[in-house]
Amino acid sequence: MDESRAGSCLWITNRRGMEYWPGPAEEVKYLVRSSSSSRRKISFRAPLGAQLPQSFEKVVVHKLTHNFRDATHIVRAPLKLPIESGHVLLKIIYAGVNASDVNFSSGRYFLGNKKDLSSLLPFDAGFEAVGIIAAVGDSVSNLEVGTPAAIMVYGGYAEFMTVSSKHILPIGRPDPEVVAMLTSGLTASIALEKVGQMESGQVVLVTAAAGGTGQFAVQLAKLAGNKVVATCGGKEKARLLKDLGVDRVIDYKTEDIKTVLKNEFPKGVDIVYESVGGDMFDLCLNALAIRGRLIVIGMISQYQGEHGWKPKNYPGLVEKLLTKSQSVAGFFLPQYSYLWKEHLARQFDLYSSGKLKVAIDPKRFLGLHSVPDAVEHLHSGRSSGKVVVCIDPTFEQQMAKL
Repeated sequence: MDESRAGSCLWITNRRGMEYWPGPAEEVKYLVRSSSSSRRKISFRAPLGAQLPQSFEKVVVHKLTHNFRDATHIVRAPLKLPIESGHVLLKIIYAGVNASDVNFSSGRYFLGNKKDLSSLLPFDAGFEAVGIIAAVGDSVSNLEVGTPAAIMVYGGYAEFMTVSSKHILPIGRPDPEVVAMLTSGLTASIALEKVGQMESGQVVLVTAAAGGTGQFAVQLAKLAGNKVVATCGGKEKARLLKDLGVDRVIDYKTEDIKTVLKNEFPKGVDIVYESVGGDMFDLCLNALAIRGRLIVIGMISQYQGEHGWKPKNYPGLVEKLLTKSQSVAGFFLPQYSYLWKEHLARQFDLYSSGKLKVAIDPKRFLGLHSVPDAVEHLHSGRSSGKVVVCIDPTFEQQMAKL
């Protein structure tokens, strides 16, 4: 009836009529406060079946190749009970899809030659997921069955997953928007702050801005008080970015990025959040201002060649950086795990207050069998927002009825 009341305390009582809005002094008595944002009270409890299955399905890599469909298949594994001490069993509801899934399936993130890596096969696939705690092991006192949780460890493409309780990230609800905040959101939040040293009053350029991580980068840069320039391909993606508050959207299907940057930003841009690689990297480097910082968080254009990801030479790179006091820095999220909870809590706060929007790709992917389709959709260039797979569609239907 009154959307401006969102977030306020509503007192339902027969004593003072059907609804009563407490005054500030009364409301204080009913507000739930936490001493730390990482130790919030979670009131959500999910419906779970009475019995756990004896086995479950998961996606594993059985062959090292950048072709995710050829590299993976689904296997059935026994569900080992009771749960090991200090661990929890997570029922996966949603899993996030990432461009680097193809790097993982080709063994890029493991040290050693191809022969050594083959000895690791098969291994579990998937980087991130949200779900419900289905069982807890001994000595786990801070987590309860039925509470929602997120994980960012290998093996997210599965119906169930046993993980150490220390890897559990507390969340409010097991929603697809939360999946987007994990690898994609955390990469943008931490990389811009720690590597880009982002302040306010700067010009920030984001490439592939309508994707899973780009959507977070443009909003965080804007919230920090910067002028945001974003590249994308297509009218729908451009519309999304304008809705997210981007100052200048460059649709490379209708405009030349190099010409726009040269004419409209002759002094260059202060920060580049770059995930495309190849020619786009060269273009961004040439558009960098004096003392500018270019953050490399990926190079999706180079992942899907005939022979997979091949290193590229960058002649004259050092000379360019030296003459303008510029810097180019890589960012790999696992190396900043000590900041995950802090930055995830920040995103939750921004999202809950309506300051941060989360776009989920409209194409639906249901069940583990759709994971290769989802990975290919992301790499097709047609995705917009975060690509998510609903591992358990029946749970989604249950939640829709509540």
